[in-house]
Amino acid sequence: MKTQIDIREEELGKDPEADLQLLLSECNRMLSKVDEELITKAFRFCVEIHKNDTRADGRPYYSHLLATALIVVREITLDDISVAAALLHDVVEDHEPRVSLADIRKDFGDTIAEIVDGVTKIRDISKSKEITRAESYRKLLLSLVNDVRVILIKFADRLHNMRTLDHLSPDSQKRIARETMEIYAPFAHRFGLGSIKWEMEDLAFKFLDREHYDEVKSGLKSTRKEREDFINGFISPIKERLDANHIKFEISGRPKHIYSIYNKMRMQEKRIDELYDLFAIRIILDTDDKNECFFVYGIVSEIYTPVPERFKDYISVPKKNNYQSLHTTVISNDGKRVEVQIRTKSMHEIAEKGVAAHFNYKAESLGKKITFGGKDLEEWANWMRDVFDNAGGGDEAVQQLLESFRLNLYQQEIQVFTPKGELRVLPMNSTPIDFAFDIHSAIGLHCIGAKVNGRIVSLDHKLQNGDQVDIITSKNQSPNRDWERFIVTHKAKQGIKKFLNEEKRKLTAEGKELWEKKSKKSGLHIDEDQLEKIVLSLRFEHKSDFYHKLATGEANLDLTLALIKEKAKPGSREHDQQHTEYSSDEVFKAVRGDSGNGVFIIGSPETSKGILYDYAKCCNPVPGDHIIGLVSTGTGIRVHRKTCKNIADLIEKRDGRIMSLQWASVQEGEYLAAISLEGEDRPGLLNEITNAIVGYNNTNIRSVNINAAGTHFKGLVTVFVKNTEHLHRIFDRFRKIKGISSIERFEG
Repeated sequence: MKTQIDIREEELGKDPEADLQLLLSECNRMLSKVDEELITKAFRFCVEIHKNDTRADGRPYYSHLLATALIVVREITLDDISVAAALLHDVVEDHEPRVSLADIRKDFGDTIAEIVDGVTKIRDISKSKEITRAESYRKLLLSLVNDVRVILIKFADRLHNMRTLDHLSPDSQKRIARETMEIYAPFAHRFGLGSIKWEMEDLAFKFLDREHYDEVKSGLKSTRKEREDFINGFISPIKERLDANHIKFEISGRPKHIYSIYNKMRMQEKRIDELYDLFAIRIILDTDDKNECFFVYGIVSEIYTPVPERFKDYISVPKKNNYQSLHTTVISNDGKRVEVQIRTKSMHEIAEKGVAAHFNYKAESLGKKITFGGKDLEEWANWMRDVFDNAGGGDEAVQQLLESFRLNLYQQEIQVFTPKGELRVLPMNSTPIDFAFDIHSAIGLHCIGAKVNGRIVSLDHKLQNGDQVDIITSKNQSPNRDWERFIVTHKAKQGIKKFLNEEKRKLTAEGKELWEKKSKKSGLHIDEDQLEKIVLSLRFEHKSDFYHKLATGEANLDLTLALIKEKAKPGSREHDQQHTEYSSDEVFKAVRGDSGNGVFIIGSPETSKGILYDYAKCCNPVPGDHIIGLVSTGTGIRVHRKTCKNIADLIEKRDGRIMSLQWASVQEGEYLAAISLEGEDRPGLLNEITNAIVGYNNTNIRSVNINAAGTHFKGLVTVFVKNTEHLHRIFDRFRKIKGISSIERFEG
């Protein structure tokens, strides 16, 4: 390979002809095939179009396009099509209608025009102040679908802008740096562009927190000589042993990056001179035999004592961005911890250039669209596209996409296995539900329990490296919002959200149909304006919320209609008015406070109407239980079972806030009940428990949590029942299950 021509950044833009020769030279040095005529044409075109444009530092604007193209060649190493597109990526955006996309298509072909259009669209989104940064995420992802070179050129464009950010205003610096830290660096990480990701993070850190950036940089500078002496002494015996074994290699030592060092200082609450693992030694082997990496690891382990828990085999189990390497931490002769990375040249190429190193580039593909190829890249594309399976729309959905996606980009990973030994890679702290959704959305939606390493675990159990996970499903199971508290993967979150939204949509439609039928049957003709008033009176923001509450029983349809009919009687004050008005308090209390006539105050059934109440979650009362109420300021009456230990002291002291309650004679709907189980653990037990529940009137299950210790298990089952009789039927069915020794109503 020819030697790189070293031209300083500030020299670019002074002499267009010299700049062109530099670019052509670098293309011929780095690329297997170069269309010099295409690149020359694109270069001269961008110089001409931008001849009156300057950057914030005073240099000709084309210098930025040239620098972007050089990054594409040197640091990402794409193809000549990409180089030409990088030179043209701002032409249409900055000079339309003088130059249109149609002009680019005519002069440079469809492929370059599509890439330029993709980069322009990303830039449009970034410039918009009305759209959140989350929308930039969405646009970056969508660019991947058409041609992956769009996003790679955008990385190059952003990296050069970060390198020259000093010339902008402080506000612009912080805005661009924050966007780089939150969007571009995580994406570079997911695409495997290690060196670009690290530089983006360091530069963004510099402008977001200059004080701490300077502190770390100064600390590294002051210890540079000491650090270099240490690294040279550390690698010397390794080099001798590798030479003796006739291994072709490159070895180097480097400090970790400024931002990662700062994070380590912050998490460990130490000064930079107190950190021992600032060094990383990298051994790159000139071979395609991955087994040689393990042989070299053996040599390093013979020279220095390894730290067993710090060994990572990313060769046998690559990261999701296809990164491969052996990582180990060893103890030097003077007691310092040093990280050593061992990989082949091809692995190093992927570690530095990521997805760009995977291009199926052949001579016959020149001028064609470069897309993903091979199993690894198909998985990459599927992972990216999967983000949009259930993303939804609207600002809130986009913001949730941002938060969830950012977490999944950067989270550490664990490797777990299916019962058949298939490896699945998940973020750390993943649960059986995350695992189930990773297998298939249908399995996740019907997941009712799991066995980890042969033992039944709860659905919020955190999986560990090496776990074998067996998911138990039931066709009667469906997700609930509690799951959202502990799941971590984007796929699980979006799958559950999609299901719950669909359920809400169905209930809303049912509520609307119920309203229309019953209002018509009551002889009332309520137009849209009147309905809007009713909805506002009930303090709903939208009619859809009102319909949904009608379907779930949280709003009482009969009381609503009765109240409207009463006001509409001839001779009533309301009837005599041109437009019937509805008292907000009256309607609200009647319809929402007495939803379903659930309970009333003993001795005062009439005054109980309109009283707001809810059911205590600590004891989950159901119709048939002896109940009591605790008056709470602002929330009405909280209904407890009389046996609830949380209010036992208040009952004994005859506290004035305690009220005697009674269930109404007619009850509708379902109520949450919790059951504690204990007994002897055995295979098939969880299935029998769930079948016992759903086998009686298709009872709905909210959750089943079973924890086993040795041969003994303890569990908590929460189900939806109509009353205590329903609950006792479930108890009876549990008593028939072999091995269950204790069945009790859960007392919060």
